[in-house]
Amino acid sequence: MRWIGRRGSGNIEDRRSGGGGLAVGGGITAVIAIILSLVTGQNPMDLIGGLAGNGGASQQQTEAPLSTSEKDDPAGHFVAVVLADTEDVWNTLLANTGGYQEPALVLFKDGVASACGSASSATGPFYCPADQKVYIDLSFYDELQNRFGAPGDFAMAYVVAHEVGHHVQNLLGTSEKLDRVRGRVSEEEYNKLSVRLELQADFYAGVWAHHAQKMKQILEEGDIEEALRAANAIGDDKLQKEAQGYVVPDAFTHGTSAQRVKWFRKGFTTGELRQGDTFSTDEL
Repeated sequence: MRWIGRRGSGNIEDRRSGGGGLAVGGGITAVIAIILSLVTGQNPMDLIGGLAGNGGASQQQTEAPLSTSEKDDPAGHFVAVVLADTEDVWNTLLANTGGYQEPALVLFKDGVASACGSASSATGPFYCPADQKVYIDLSFYDELQNRFGAPGDFAMAYVVAHEVGHHVQNLLGTSEKLDRVRGRVSEEEYNKLSVRLELQADFYAGVWAHHAQKMKQILEEGDIEEALRAANAIGDDKLQKEAQGYVVPDAFTHGTSAQRVKWFRKGFTTGELRQGDTFSTDEL
């Protein structure tokens, strides 16, 4: 991805030197939550909130704007550039829907406290609708490459764009509609809705890539393949197989590898928001 020398977002909160803000035992809580989420299909953030008692909401952390140079902190500045590109794209695409409220992106190390509860880096990147912030431990970039076999800077760009996609869903009211049915349908039915929400976020990530390329020519050779490789690596079927040796489709919450690839590709190919209604189609 062409990013060096380009504008980085000012909506970055750098908490990497703030001590993490996790309650005692938070790291263990997050690991337990990840294992349980793969087996039960529940959202890891929901599990973290329950296991930790949402203690993270009251923890204090040091926040600072990103201030280091591209040379000193290339990963941090790369993420800032990607976030800036999402701002430009979504400000344009949502101009006629009441405007786009830009999310903040929190960089943390080891652990973090959000309005959704405490989490460790084991949770992976996540979006918290309660404070409208994206949370990322940059060590996830190494995990993409070494654990998931998805190297390349655009693999990380896809992850950021996916989480921003959840913010778009929050602004458009899609996430709220899903929250309304929580507890009113079976766990199996809610998981199916969760899959559709996640696949739409993948679609929105593809839409972002389409328009960012059109507006700024950000792509280099192989970038889209890097994103598709990352989407394929974090499908529910693949992760469950690795974690427990078998697959439980009723516990899927994010979609299969093939589905995640399909919806990112569709977003990138069409660039049209109206093509991303994952809730109405019978063909995920």
